Amino acid sequence: MFFGNNKRSRPQNRIDSLIGSDTKIEGNIIFSGGLRVDGSIKGNVSEMDDQPSTLVLSEQARVEGVIRVSHVVINGTVVGPVQAQEYVELQLKSRVTGDVFYKTLEMHVGAIVEGKLVHREGATEKLAEVQPVPSN
Repeated sequence: MFFGNNKRSRPQNRIDSLIGSDTKIEGNIIFSGGLRVDGSIKGNVSEMDDQPSTLVLSEQARVEGVIRVSHVVINGTVVGPVQAQEYVELQLKSRVTGDVFYKTLEMHVGAIVEGKLVHREGATEKLAEVQPVPSN
């Protein structure tokens, strides 16, 4: 089957990996498919090259670092920039301290962003300026 360039626009509908609520990770995470985070991550979270991915952050989740994925649904806390190739959903309890780069944005009443909302088509040059958070 031929999908053409639409491969990036298809979000993952399944969760392949789970980071539980009592789990704390210090270091960068690179994943493919679907990742749900209920715990905390101190490091960058990114998708594998050319692999469409979906990151879901629950209400209990906390990420301190750069998020770089194609699709992201946030209902927890992010301290750092969010760089989505396609879609960002900021749910009721989401708290983002950092700039949010997106192509399509859905923002629920109650979501908080302390930073800029930057539409992706105008953000290409600006993405290179964001420095990733080094892991310890």
